[in-house]
Amino acid sequence: MAITSANQLELLQTAEAVAREKMIDPGLVVEAMEESLARAAKSRYGAEMDIRVDIDRKTGKATFTRVRTVVEDEELENYQAEFTVEQAKQYMENPSVGDTFVEEVPPVEMGRIAAQSAKQVILQKVREAERDRQFEEFKDRAGTIINGVVKREEYGNVIVDVGRGEGILRRNEKIGRESYRPNDRIRCYIKDVRRETRGPQIFLSRTAPEFMAELFKMEVPEIYDNIIDIKAVARDPGSRAKIAVISYDGSIDPVGACVGMRGSRVQAVVNELQGEKIDIIPWNEDQPTFLVNALQPAEVTKVVLDEEAGKIEVVVPDEQLSLAIGRRGQNVRLASQLTNLDIDIMTEAEESERRQKEFEIRTKLFTETLDVDEFFAQLLVSEGFTNLEEVAYVELDELLVIDGVDESTAEELQARARDHLEAQNKAAMENARALGVEDSLVEFEGLTPQMIEALAKDGVLTLEDFATCADWELAGGWTTVNGERSKDDGILEPFEMSLEEAQDMVMTARIILGWVDPADLEVAEEASEGDEETTEEAEA
Repeated sequence: MAITSANQLELLQTAEAVAREKMIDPGLVVEAMEESLARAAKSRYGAEMDIRVDIDRKTGKATFTRVRTVVEDEELENYQAEFTVEQAKQYMENPSVGDTFVEEVPPVEMGRIAAQSAKQVILQKVREAERDRQFEEFKDRAGTIINGVVKREEYGNVIVDVGRGEGILRRNEKIGRESYRPNDRIRCYIKDVRRETRGPQIFLSRTAPEFMAELFKMEVPEIYDNIIDIKAVARDPGSRAKIAVISYDGSIDPVGACVGMRGSRVQAVVNELQGEKIDIIPWNEDQPTFLVNALQPAEVTKVVLDEEAGKIEVVVPDEQLSLAIGRRGQNVRLASQLTNLDIDIMTEAEESERRQKEFEIRTKLFTETLDVDEFFAQLLVSEGFTNLEEVAYVELDELLVIDGVDESTAEELQARARDHLEAQNKAAMENARALGVEDSLVEFEGLTPQMIEALAKDGVLTLEDFATCADWELAGGWTTVNGERSKDDGILEPFEMSLEEAQDMVMTARIILGWVDPADLEVAEEASEGDEETTEEAEA
C-alpha cells in the first residue's frame, strides 16, 4: 500500500468508522494511525531516526517528517536524531541546545510486513482506548444496581452483558443454587470495578448486603429521598435477612413505609432475592434496645452490655430460647451482624443459676476472710458488696444500713478487711521479690502488690520491661480473624484495668525512662485535637 497513491480521505473515513464501532474518540484512532505509519517509516529510513507522521484532520493528508534535536557535544549519542550546535549551524540560524530541526521526508511505500505491523499497532491502540473508555464508564457506577443479559456460564461463574462491557458474577456471589441460561435477564450489584491488563474487570454480586439496600431504595421513595435511612443490613443470602431503618420524619413509620401497602414494597424485594425472608427492624441509638428489636420475633427479658469487649448478654424465657437462636443459629447470627456485637444468649434458669453461683462464691469469700458466719456474709452480698476492697474502704454509713450492724461492728469489719488485704499485699510482694522484681517497678506509681506479682509471673521484672508492653498485653483485648472474634487475655485484666489506663501507665513509664519527650507528646496531642476539630467542622 503506497500512501502517495491512497485515497487520503479514506484514512479519516476508516478512523471514524472504527471510532463509531468501538464508541471511542476518532482522534485516538487517527493518533494510532500516525504512530503505525511512523513505525513503518522507521523500518524504511532506520530505527534510530526520529520519524513522525501527521495526518491532517480535514484532508487526511499524511505528512512524514524527520526531527533532529540540538544537544551538548558530550551528550551526543544518536547521530541520526541528534546533532551538536556546530552541526546544526548548517541548517539553522543561531541554534541552541534543545532546539529541533524538522524536515519533510518522502512518504514510504508500505510492504506487506510493514502494513501488517501498522495494523497491529492500530488495533492495539484502539483496544487500549476501548478499555479506558469502559473503565471510565463503570468506575463511578460501583455501588449501584445494573441490569444485564446472561451471555454464558463458565465453571459456575456467570458472564453478564452489561451494555458496553461484560461483568462477572462469581459462583459465591450468587444466591443459593441460582442457575441461568444465555439471554436470561439479570439484576446485580456492581461490587467492584478494577483496571487490569486484560481490560477493566466488573465484579457483580447478588449476595452483598448493599444489593438489598439498593433494592429497597428503588422500591421505597422515602429512602431515595433520604427521609428514611438504612442503617444496617445483615443477610443469609437466599434464606433470611434483617434490615435496620430509621425515619427522620416523625410522621412516617420507617417499618411501614418499607413494607408498603399490603406488603407490596417488601414483596418486590423478596421476589428479586429468590424468596429471601426479610425482617425490617426499627433502628435505635441505644444498643440494648436495638438488640432487643434485632432479635425479633423472640422476646428478651434482660440485656447486659459490655461496651469495652463489644459483647452483650441476653436473657430470654426458657420457651423462647430456640426462637431467639433460630434455625442453625441464624437469628442470633444475623442479629450479631446487624448490631456488630458478640451475643451470648441464656435462659432465665441459666442466668439464675449463674447468679446463685456468684452469690455463693462471694459469700464464701467474706466468710473465710472476715471470720463471720454465713448469714452475715450473705447480708453483705445482698447489699451489693463484691470484694474485700469495697468493705475495707467504703464509707462507714454504707455498712450501717445493714440490719444488726452498729458503728463498732462496722469498724471491726473494716479493720478485719484491711488486715487481710495487708497480709495479701505482703505475701504478693514477697512472691514478686522472690521472682526477681526490681525496685524500679515496685516504686512505680499505680501498681498494687498483686499487680506486681502478676507482672513478675509473666516475666516483667523491671520498669524497662513494663515500658515495652503494649496496652492490650496489660489490659487484654479482642482480635478479629476471618470474621471471628477471639479474646486476648491481659496480664492485669483480672484487676479490671482498662485499655486507657494501660496506655497512660506505659507512656508514663517511657517518660520516666527518657524514651519519650513530654514536649513531643503535647505537640502530638494538640495535632490530634486539631484533626478532630477539622473533622467535626467538615461533618457540620
